[in-house]
Amino acid sequence: MPSVSDTEAIILNLVQPLDNQQNIEVVDLLAADSRILATPVISLLDFPHWDNSAMDGYAVRYEDVQHSSNEQPAILEIVEDIPAGNQPKSTIQPGQAARIFTGAVMPAGTDTVIMQEKTRREENRVFILAAPTKSQEFVRHKASFYQAGTQLLPAGIRLNAQEIAVLAAAKCPQLNVYRRPRVAIFSSGNELVTLDRPLQPGQIVDSNQYALAVLVRESGGEPLLLGIVKDDPVALEKVMSHGIANADIVLSSGGVSVGDYDYVDQILESLGAKIHIRAVEMRPGKPLTVATFPTQNSPIYFGLPGNPAAALVTFWRFVQPTIKKLSGLAEGWQPVFVKVRSHDELRSDGKREAYIWGRLDIVDGVYQFYKAGGSHSSGNLINLAQTNALAVLPIGTTLISPQEEVQVLQVGFNN
Repeated sequence: MPSVSDTEAIILNLVQPLDNQQNIEVVDLLAADSRILATPVISLLDFPHWDNSAMDGYAVRYEDVQHSSNEQPAILEIVEDIPAGNQPKSTIQPGQAARIFTGAVMPAGTDTVIMQEKTRREENRVFILAAPTKSQEFVRHKASFYQAGTQLLPAGIRLNAQEIAVLAAAKCPQLNVYRRPRVAIFSSGNELVTLDRPLQPGQIVDSNQYALAVLVRESGGEPLLLGIVKDDPVALEKVMSHGIANADIVLSSGGVSVGDYDYVDQILESLGAKIHIRAVEMRPGKPLTVATFPTQNSPIYFGLPGNPAAALVTFWRFVQPTIKKLSGLAEGWQPVFVKVRSHDELRSDGKREAYIWGRLDIVDGVYQFYKAGGSHSSGNLINLAQTNALAVLPIGTTLISPQEEVQVLQVGFNN
């Protein structure tokens, strides 16, 4: 049985990003949030577009004001007001100044801005009450932020609000992005029903499909919901074949243990799959199947455990980085671990790598891990609510005492 780290390495070595021309889509800028940029962006605009003022104040010639003081102020004639958005009309001569506002174009002849707090105005004259520390003070020069014709944004990055703002400023109405990985999802089990059905004795609602669909979207994938499949080999093979033919990743939950009704592995083998993983040295999540097929553009098949906590833990640990790498992200697809202090005592039998769910919260400006209350059974879905982290206890570690450091896997929307 492979370790968690060996399993991760095997899985991520199977992943080939969707970074070829056939997987590129063109989308409008407002539809590009959270998408992965497929080609570098080069703008024809300089940033700033022109020399402009970084302050409300007065545009002046440095040599006119370099010796100014409160006792001996330089006195300049104001020849123009320049609000942002207006083009200057004058060339400033010795002894002159222009009233200027933040973002406004610097007029010809000037090289420095004096903030208005260091001036006194009397009609069309301005008294400079303090000398600037240097020439060019409070001037933002053309192309000092970005030079036209160079790379503005690289391919392989996730487009968030700040990137969208940059692209809007650069006048990029449309973008090349990678298509979202298609992830087929189904659950297997005779006991499962949809939430619109009345529960009969022995039945439970299929919560895994809802959780996995949301997690797939958060990870950058497009979920394809295939429903619930009974523990019947013929029905399972039909649904599995459909998912394999139409998705980049197939996620099933349930049917991967060693029970009499666990058919997933044998059906995969009958379909010609190569099974890379059958179990992992972790708790929860030991029964995990990972397979590929001997075809071009073979999907990756994940047979997740049926127990809700185990399904989510194995998704966060293995499937989420798979989707992110597949999506074309150049970096940042690896799981994010941090070391923090544990508020609570954490225990494990030490036989397998253990994952304990809870919350990262800030206490006195420092993150601490708080273990979720209640049972940590892999079948207990309830206390997973409002969690955002998994404490990791390595093999051989049986106890983390309160205030002792523990490695934590961040989970949730931002990861």
